[in-house]
Amino acid sequence: MSERIRLFINDVSPRDGLQNEASFVPTADKIALIDALSCIGLCRIEATSFVSPKAIPALADAAQVMQGITRVPGVIYTALIPNLRGAERALECRVDEFNLVMSVSETHNLTNLRMTRAQSASALDEVMALARAAGVPVNVSLSCSFGCPMEGDVDPGEVMRLADHFVGRGATGITLCDTTGMAYPTQVADLCRRHLGVFLNTDLTLHVHDTRGMALANVMAAAQAGVRRFDASLGGLGGCPYAPGASGNACTEDMVHMLELIGYDTGVHLDALIACADRLPSLIGHPVPSQMVRAGRRDRRHPVPASFEEIRARALARDAA
Repeated sequence: MSERIRLFINDVSPRDGLQNEASFVPTADKIALIDALSCIGLCRIEATSFVSPKAIPALADAAQVMQGITRVPGVIYTALIPNLRGAERALECRVDEFNLVMSVSETHNLTNLRMTRAQSASALDEVMALARAAGVPVNVSLSCSFGCPMEGDVDPGEVMRLADHFVGRGATGITLCDTTGMAYPTQVADLCRRHLGVFLNTDLTLHVHDTRGMALANVMAAAQAGVRRFDASLGGLGGCPYAPGASGNACTEDMVHMLELIGYDTGVHLDALIACADRLPSLIGHPVPSQMVRAGRRDRRHPVPASFEEIRARALARDAA
């Protein structure tokens, strides 16, 4: 790659990652994690969700988190907004951007959100109207854009129809989500090119999961197709509770490591990112899927074995004999 293309990385671990953890991460630790992530070159951080505390107890401290973080200029602090009440709470906490979610799959939408797609779209339209009045930008994430574990393949035309619906109502960004890790590279490239060719003035983000080991391959395909914004989760945390066997999101540090090696400019300080990921096992009480945490970056060097000189001397002695 002769010229370094700028990519923008959004970390979703404080929301999409921590909401799936069995143990509650203390509010102060969440704030410290977000503050650390704020200083390493990420474009966006999905800090929390203003969902009902009864629905997701792990994020019951959404307001305290948003009010407690130290905001760094240039970083957008976004939150998942499920409904009007959540939007009102988010406005009180000065959230920079609303992230709204519904599924392209009728079955997944009913299972996940307890609403039909038409009901979800109508509810999100109301939230968007409130956001417009408050001057807050809105991104809409379309779950199951590449497949549903219950319905199978998803019609790309439905993805485009829903994107058109929300762009027409003022969405500044659309995220195509591989919620259950069913996407594959040629499929991703085709849909992303189609989207980019139609919605010229709307930010496109790709959100992939590594359920079947294709997350980074899908990121590569999307980048080559012209996508410049990617969601990822520190440590590879997260997953979809309605997709049996689904693993976490694409790992932020693994993604940045790969993209930087092949010549893209992510603007992210990789060593500082890995240091953030190193914190996670002690916070959540178990190892994380991150390859960078396990193995380190490819230029990491290890000491030779203590017996190396003896091994070399014996090898040279064989030549002398």
